[in-house]
Amino acid sequence: MTTLPAGTTGIGSLPGTDPSEAMRVAFGENLDIAFMAELPARGPGADIIGRASGVLVDLYVDRTVSGWRIVPRAGLDWRRTKDLWARDLDALQVAADGYDGPLKIQVAGPWTLTASVELASGHRIQTDHGALRDVHESLSEGIAGLVTEVAARCPQAQLIVQLDEPSLPAVLAGDLPTASGFGRLDPIDEPTLEQGLARTISTIGVPVLVHSCAPKPPLVMLKRAGATGVAIDLALVTEAQYDELGEALDGDFVLYGGVFGVAEVGPKTIDRTAQRIRRLARHIGMSGEGVRTQLGLSTACGLTGMPMERAIERLQALNTLAAQLQDNPEEDEER
Repeated sequence: MTTLPAGTTGIGSLPGTDPSEAMRVAFGENLDIAFMAELPARGPGADIIGRASGVLVDLYVDRTVSGWRIVPRAGLDWRRTKDLWARDLDALQVAADGYDGPLKIQVAGPWTLTASVELASGHRIQTDHGALRDVHESLSEGIAGLVTEVAARCPQAQLIVQLDEPSLPAVLAGDLPTASGFGRLDPIDEPTLEQGLARTISTIGVPVLVHSCAPKPPLVMLKRAGATGVAIDLALVTEAQYDELGEALDGDFVLYGGVFGVAEVGPKTIDRTAQRIRRLARHIGMSGEGVRTQLGLSTACGLTGMPMERAIERLQALNTLAAQLQDNPEEDEER
């Protein structure tokens, strides 16, 4: 039995700037896994890198002209980020009062954070092995502390951490630009990536789901690193990934398929998506029972820029799609 449930959930970000409203939505749409809503529209400190920087232990990060940078002492941006976290945690506690199901919280993973934050010198953290290790350890400790705090505020919930790693394929491929922008950083090999993720995952201490909205995330490596599932945008999955996807799903690993992006969602869209998922399951060798127990559904990235009503429509459509797949998980091969 897997320690990560397969069901419906949001990927994290929602529109607007009101954490109380967003948390009510994240808990109020009958999703199988409630989630801690994120509101990037609030600006720096509410974005993926700013939020992760706010949980670092004994390290401080502030905004510069070129982005986020390690600084020697806390500044205004760091204090603003901590204030946003405090507001979000208060809103989460109110929305989760009495909730006793799975609850997911999202934070940028170690490789995406260090790919996006600069050293005081202006170079990327990835270029300094000592700094890289220190930031990874600080983030791991900070996420573990965040889990402890959420557990104290939501004592009946079963916590899950989602590590957001959109930069992971670029780190692996050597596609990250240097500080000057004229070159590319050396790639980091897969064993080193795996070791870094494994250290973070083992420190967190609860089931970890890794989310990447970039093409071709290293799925089998994520499984080896200790993740119990992966969340990817199904629109980006190609035939070349079928074998790797099938290998990753051999066992208790759970795939969360991101669906319903910015396009309109209606009954026909839901039907087409269900058929596309059944076809994918057949191609990777997933049985009907596997669709029921190892395939979760999430919204795709990109909900931040739409009205809240449209975001809610997508969350509700997940439940409709999930019901279709539960009732009829296998593709009709006559089609």
